[in-house]
Amino acid sequence: MEFNKSLIKGKFIKRYKRFFADIKLNKEIVIAHCPNTGSMMGLLDEGNEVYISKNDDPKRKLKYTLEIIKVKKKLVGVNTHFANKIVHHGLSNNLIKEVANNDKIKPEVFFDKETRFDFLIEKNKQKIFVEVKNVTLFRNAKTAEFPDAITSRGSKHLKTLIEAIKKGYKTYLFFLVQIQGVENFKIAKDIDKEYYQNYLLAKKAGVNFLAYRCEINSKEIKIEKKIKIIND
Repeated sequence: MEFNKSLIKGKFIKRYKRFFADIKLNKEIVIAHCPNTGSMMGLLDEGNEVYISKNDDPKRKLKYTLEIIKVKKKLVGVNTHFANKIVHHGLSNNLIKEVANNDKIKPEVFFDKETRFDFLIEKNKQKIFVEVKNVTLFRNAKTAEFPDAITSRGSKHLKTLIEAIKKGYKTYLFFLVQIQGVENFKIAKDIDKEYYQNYLLAKKAGVNFLAYRCEINSKEIKIEKKIKIIND
């Protein structure tokens, strides 16, 4: 996924009202849209280097959008709106080996009246649901974690993926790790114990779990490589 224009480097000041962030550009302070509803744990220290995009569309209230934050020498992609675009690019270009060479990709497909999954893939007459979770949390240099806050929605998705298996679908939960250079991934069970329990149930039921890390720079973000899922 390529950015339309090169990103602008700045310094993070603060996030507020969830969707606003003050960013210092040289001597000017601008307000940027923060396209991430999560807690963004560990990312929001004042003075962190950030990269923002600029959009001159007169209909937009905020011209700037927060895209990347640099934390502990690692670039982290924080725009959750891009997660599905990055995964779609990966699926289309066979960057995800477990579902490579697929016959058809449909985004945003309803499984039932309440739940839709990010992708429905058809491969060799097998229908496969893929649900994507964006990962931005790391508490040590080598290991990414999810979730960064309690996620009842995440637990619901795990339970529904189990239901999809019962109806003949193959299912994947895809952790898109938008953190430069990490080698492992794990569930943050200290943050959401219930999600961890549902993860174990889903794993036992046959849900496939994948974690892929991204290559990140100021021009593009794309899937780079699979990383190991570790859990106690």
